[in-house]
Amino acid sequence: MAKLVQFPPKFLPKEWSIANQTSFANAEAQRSRSERLVAESQRLVDEIENTTQKTQKDVNKKLEQRLEEIQFWKKELDSKLEDTVNDIEQLLAYKVRLEKALESCMEPLSIAQQCLVEREKRVGIDLVHDEAERELIKEVEVIQGVIALLQRTLEEITEQIRLSRSAKYSLEKDLKDKFQALKIDNHCSTLTNNTPDIRYASNVVTVQGNSVIPVEWEDFSNTNIVKAEKQRNNSVAFRTLIDSILSETASDMRKQCDTVNVALKNRVAETKDAKN
Repeated sequence: MAKLVQFPPKFLPKEWSIANQTSFANAEAQRSRSERLVAESQRLVDEIENTTQKTQKDVNKKLEQRLEEIQFWKKELDSKLEDTVNDIEQLLAYKVRLEKALESCMEPLSIAQQCLVEREKRVGIDLVHDEAERELIKEVEVIQGVIALLQRTLEEITEQIRLSRSAKYSLEKDLKDKFQALKIDNHCSTLTNNTPDIRYASNVVTVQGNSVIPVEWEDFSNTNIVKAEKQRNNSVAFRTLIDSILSETASDMRKQCDTVNVALKNRVAETKDAKN
């Protein structure tokens, strides 16, 4: 027996109207939600944009301040390095003076010793331990004392040169690091949102284990400057001392030489009188 054809269910006009109104209401709700989402998204975009611009301005300002700080310490280190280099050059010049002064003592010492040897050749009663001999012995002692003092001073100025060079090395190394930091921060200060090849890099905000705080960074350079200044002051004082030593030793040797000459002259006169 053939099946009867079943027609789809039919709705009442009221149901049709209700279905349309429901669709309209749902569509309006989705539209409103979309508008709110768009508005919220725009607000977040604007907020992030403002925050980003503010952060960039703050970073740019901090970079400028950082560059000023690096330039300040670089200038201080440059100045102190120049002073230290000049001090080392002067110390080297004083070392040469000491070496020449030490060398110049050898001939007078040899002459005084030779005089004593020659006077030992006197015969009989003329082999007298006279004033001339006493002054010659004193001259030898004076010159030997001067030689010992100059040798000790030469050792001390060599050590001072080593200390000054150590301070110079610390300044140069610090300056090299400052130059590198200045180069990097100068490059960073030129970067903008439109700079080519700008891309996100991961783990860049991680603080490295060997990082230091700004106070420690300043203290490091300040310590190098204080160290160099201390050695410079020591160098100035030491050069003044060397001037005094050279002057006094030369005066003592000249004075004793004159005394020996007078004693020898008097002894020659006495011997002539006795001979006549």
